[in-house]
Amino acid sequence: MPRRSLGLAAALGVSALVLAACSSPTGIDPDAEKTAAGGAPSAAAKGNNTVAVITHGSAGDAFWSVVQNGAQDAGRKLGVDVQYQGNGDPAAQARLIDNAVTQGVGGIVVSMANPDALANSIKAATAKGIPVITINSGQARSAEFGAIAHVGQDESIAGEAAGARLRQAGRTKLLCVIHEAGNIGLNQRCDGAKAGFAGPARTLQVDIANPTDTQARIRGALQSDSSIDAVLALNPQVAAVAVGAVGDAGSKAQIATFDLNPDVVAGIKAGTIGFAVDQQQYLQGYLPVTMIKLYRDNANTVGGGRPVLTGPGFVDRNNVDVVAGYARRGTR
Repeated sequence: MPRRSLGLAAALGVSALVLAACSSPTGIDPDAEKTAAGGAPSAAAKGNNTVAVITHGSAGDAFWSVVQNGAQDAGRKLGVDVQYQGNGDPAAQARLIDNAVTQGVGGIVVSMANPDALANSIKAATAKGIPVITINSGQARSAEFGAIAHVGQDESIAGEAAGARLRQAGRTKLLCVIHEAGNIGLNQRCDGAKAGFAGPARTLQVDIANPTDTQARIRGALQSDSSIDAVLALNPQVAAVAVGAVGDAGSKAQIATFDLNPDVVAGIKAGTIGFAVDQQQYLQGYLPVTMIKLYRDNANTVGGGRPVLTGPGFVDRNNVDVVAGYARRGTR
């Protein structure tokens, strides 16, 4: 798709810019940056080598651990002090952004699962000249809040591709499991999946913090409607629970999921999970730190006003062995 190609080109552009930045002369006059296209960060932001990465990920979430690994790896390679924090409560996440603004960090990377709750905090950061890059969620509101770029997966496109893949596999009725209320990205995934599936489909709301209840709810949905033959999880932990629910219900439903962890890799190998939609979240940590470094040091911007797309890709039995090694080391 054109937008996916754009994301790949932008990602490759980041790599080229990193090489250019690392090999640039040391005698550049920093005042020359003030007239750069797209503006330049404030003097305070330029002088502070700290990037705060603030996500809506909960502690121990394997997905966000990979994002954190990407951000910290970029920080080590570029000499940037990366401070990672995550909180699934939107109000608490907003306070973390406020604290970073008060500290005068050199840049902020933030996921926006609940954009309205973060709007004032992000706008306060950009008003002070602190460059902000949004990741993962909230793509549609990113520019509105003053962010210089968005890095992530277009959730509607990814959902549509997943739904189409299940339909192509001969599935006739879809259950899409939403595990976090109020997360707009999850709703976009399910809406996209319904469009791509182009057949009977419904959603099921569960609470990721309660895996026992989640398994019971999925099992109940399958038992009450035996015609459901496809279950789309939007999270690796939910996928693992769905495997148990399908077994408990005696269902023949195929399970697919968004995102990877070791359990999903094992499930794909065992055939209990058909495929995973991979948004390559390591890049969602690595690229924004790199982009902020380039923006601060050289007033570069990436994406041309479009999101830098990191997915979707697909992991199935054809490529799972290659990806498994990277997943074990925490980069996929």
